[in-house]
Amino acid sequence: MTEILTTHAGSLPRTPELIAANAARDVGPDGVAHVVTQGYEQILAQAVDDVVARQRALGISLPNDGEYGHAMASSLNYGAWWSYIFDRVDGLELTGTDHISSEPVRSSPGDVRLTSFADRRDWTRFAGAYADPTAGISLGEQHVFPAATGPVAYSAQGAELVTLDIRHLTAALTAHGYGQGFLNSLSPGSGSRIPDEHYGDVDAFLDAWVEVMRPEYRAIADAGLVIQVDDPSIAENFDQINPEPSVEDYPEFTGKRIDAVNRALEGIPLEQVHFHLCWGSWHGPHTTDLEFRYLAPTMLGVHAKYFSFEAGNVRHEHEWNVWEDLELPADRVLVPGVVSHATNVVEHPELVAQRLERFARIVGPERVIASTDCGLGGRIHPDIAWAKLGSLVDGAAIASARL
Repeated sequence: MTEILTTHAGSLPRTPELIAANAARDVGPDGVAHVVTQGYEQILAQAVDDVVARQRALGISLPNDGEYGHAMASSLNYGAWWSYIFDRVDGLELTGTDHISSEPVRSSPGDVRLTSFADRRDWTRFAGAYADPTAGISLGEQHVFPAATGPVAYSAQGAELVTLDIRHLTAALTAHGYGQGFLNSLSPGSGSRIPDEHYGDVDAFLDAWVEVMRPEYRAIADAGLVIQVDDPSIAENFDQINPEPSVEDYPEFTGKRIDAVNRALEGIPLEQVHFHLCWGSWHGPHTTDLEFRYLAPTMLGVHAKYFSFEAGNVRHEHEWNVWEDLELPADRVLVPGVVSHATNVVEHPELVAQRLERFARIVGPERVIASTDCGLGGRIHPDIAWAKLGSLVDGAAIASARL
């Protein structure tokens, strides 16, 4: 029997103790936390040990630290998958500008540009629903966040924080009998969506973020861990271009973000890299998502062995058949989401098995790893999140036995 391995996209529910400890960190005038106290580090180390132990008890094959080291500053209301980097980069500053609701930017054929967050096509189409707190998709209060007001660079504090991430995860992996684990890290393309008030050139700002992220990737790889590059920008940027670009223009635009990832990963072995693509993890209609058939060939250009993507939610589940027409290189592995952050319903293990079997029959079970659509932390209740991971493991076992 070929066992289908199991993992997840990264973010797992934080404990109340960790949330409280993070909120109590000293926040500087730029809006991000600068002080990691001994007490905070002890709470964090214990939380990472506990979350790895829980993954071991469930049967997760490739665990991580739950992104627990990616703290979200209390003055910001943005997901830690992205905002964690604010703690680790010099050259960022709170300017007081509301970049989320800034003036719209319009694209034209051959000239693709990102508009403001508030001008996203899906958010505009369903503006009434997003503004309604009873609709279940409200984005909540959005605070200002930093802009680049000088040259951006990975900071000394960033080096300290990624060292802590590595230390805590490595210790937990050893304690609970794991041979390998992964740490999440931001992509240059996603980093460059932070507002630029210094470079004045989109490509120059993207190049700067290649240099920002390279030290973090190298530190994780040198520690023998797997890097998961989180890059919603590859798919999500499509919704932030107004009017909708052609499918000919967009791959050229997003290809620069693929190239940026590869430059930042230069010298790191293929087998130490996961790449995670999603269309944005917020709860919402997602009617303007670009079809996966236009993204998958571009995605495969990333210097990564493992490719994580949404395959469990109702907007993208049908796209498993992309792999019937697209040849997966022999040294690559699919990591489809087979349980989703987008619903509170816990998927039945039999459904999980069926989803996995679709991919396994195309590329072989040895080249499929069961995962989640996106991070579960912060999107669904912790009890539901852990139940979904249990269903994922059970479904993988069913599919393994049948295949």
